[in-house]
Amino acid sequence: MSEEILTTFDDHGNVTGAASRDEVHRLGLWHETFHCWFVGQGPEGLSVYLQLRSEQKRDYAGLLDITAAGHLLAHEVPEDGIREVQEELGILVTYLELIPLGIIPYTMDKEGFLDRERAHVFLHKNTLPLEAFSLQQEEVAGIVIASFADFCKLWGGEAASIRIRGYRMDGHTRNPIDELADISRFVPHEASYYLQIIAGISATFA
Repeated sequence: MSEEILTTFDDHGNVTGAASRDEVHRLGLWHETFHCWFVGQGPEGLSVYLQLRSEQKRDYAGLLDITAAGHLLAHEVPEDGIREVQEELGILVTYLELIPLGIIPYTMDKEGFLDRERAHVFLHKNTLPLEAFSLQQEEVAGIVIASFADFCKLWGGEAASIRIRGYRMDGHTRNPIDELADISRFVPHEASYYLQIIAGISATFA
């Protein structure tokens, strides 16, 4: 596969050029990503869908994350990000079905890796059962749902853990998940990022 080239930005969102994905993370350059959060609505209230990252992932392996997400390449626009939903989850959506929350800039910093993202964030109202998902197992190990109310309590500091339910793939077998997860189980996006997602979901589905 050819090396991914990403558009780079300064701190004010102005385009500064382009660089390889590895260089972008090594130097901590701002770049664009696509984030799509699936939200369900049922008799028990709202729920959020979380992907379980594959253990084979180079970064944050095995942690809970955004339903579907990925980098936008230098020649791409946010509309192109819907490919991530199809590739990772096996779900076909159109750009018009997505609810935009705007651009959320945030930073994740760990040794040898500084991720500065201008995330184009979207919501998608999901009505499909978990069994309809066809996961790209080299990227996504499983899919779970959590009560949105519990999700709010976790990131608001009112709960130490939340219940997640779904499955983890083992080849062609779906192994059930029904367990508690605390913050350490999540990809360490800034808490302010999660709180902005919560605010966006609350405003959209109020």
